Amino acid sequence: MKLKDIETFVTVPPTGIGGSFWVIVKVTTDNGITGVGECYGIPVSGDIACRMVEDTFERFFAGTDPHRVETLFRRVYSAGFTQRPDVTMMGVFSGIEIAVWDILGKAHGRPVCDLIGGRFHDRIRTYSYLYPKSLCPPHWTWIGSGEGDVYHDPEAAAEAAVNYVEMGFTAVKEDPAGPYSFQGGRELSLHELNRSEAVFKAIREAIGDRADILVGTHGQMTTSSAIRLAKRLEKFDPLWLEEPCPPDQMAGIGKVAAATSIPVSTGERLTTKIEFHEALKAGVAILQPDIGRSGGIWETKKIAVLAEVFNAQIAPHIYCGPIAHAAATHLAFSSPNFLILETILTDFHAKVLKKSLKWEHGFIPAPTEPGLGIEIDEAVIKAHPYKTGGLLHLEMCQTPLGSDNAKTIGEIPGPSTWV
Repeated sequence: MKLKDIETFVTVPPTGIGGSFWVIVKVTTDNGITGVGECYGIPVSGDIACRMVEDTFERFFAGTDPHRVETLFRRVYSAGFTQRPDVTMMGVFSGIEIAVWDILGKAHGRPVCDLIGGRFHDRIRTYSYLYPKSLCPPHWTWIGSGEGDVYHDPEAAAEAAVNYVEMGFTAVKEDPAGPYSFQGGRELSLHELNRSEAVFKAIREAIGDRADILVGTHGQMTTSSAIRLAKRLEKFDPLWLEEPCPPDQMAGIGKVAAATSIPVSTGERLTTKIEFHEALKAGVAILQPDIGRSGGIWETKKIAVLAEVFNAQIAPHIYCGPIAHAAATHLAFSSPNFLILETILTDFHAKVLKKSLKWEHGFIPAPTEPGLGIEIDEAVIKAHPYKTGGLLHLEMCQTPLGSDNAKTIGEIPGPSTWV
């Protein structure tokens, strides 16, 4: 069995939840087995990302036995005489590698998790960002109006949190301090600090101890500002403080971790075991690799094992489509130190799959189908095409506050113009 062909798709989720577009790959072997994968966050236009994926496959994958995962990784990791973490190339590689594991699972008649250590958990816990009612599946029963600003209005945030808990989630995530600036770490204003504290106070009072609260911050603070925010939020006992400083400021993230009782997490913008090792050495307690960027299933399994040595846990990041989510699910089932998995439930996430993994009241039961256990609907994917030169998967702004021209597409849904 040899890897033979690749086909790429770029589809645009209508609501923008999960990013501006998803890069999906389909790989076929010479004996007719197909596997699907998904690349996360390649920072170029979607059509260019597809060409990068296709070129990488032809150079390094075509004609190779799919069992040679280590060889495939080293070929791409060293492409062009790099041999170091490269977030773009690892995003390209990860999507293809996920498809390879889907092929291997189907070839051997086993779920992918059985091939990477076997199932450790009988079910895995999930969480979601808080989204307003208008961006949730229409069949969900919602208590209240659900149309407020869940990111900046404490009452709306609390209402959304109650609804998510009623749906079965035992953890919800919120980031009231956006939008996100590319200026690097910044000091949150007193207004932002007060608003953040008020939002988390309202959520905790509304849900009590029925669910954990996760603090998302997307690396927008200086070390000192992150510590100031953490001290305000400690009394609400969050499960974690996520990416408090920019990802290139790992020493700063470490200082935050040492200064607060809230476990610090990070990882969505890191890639390969090398960068995650630096995070662990800095004192990060919870790693959040995105399997569509961190090096694929096998490299992310190594990251999970490395975390065990530091008595740390993994909580895979997912802000993309359902294929990467399925891959992360298999990783989670095979990892003893798995904590919780990010999950996005929208109509479009469901429609792009003809066959999907189950989600039951906040948990995912163990997959039983060979491979990833999913099947894409190519007609739906092709009906939502990407326009050449469109938005990047995620975008940031230069001025976080006070400018009519500050535009951002962040990891929370909302208007593309912030003032």
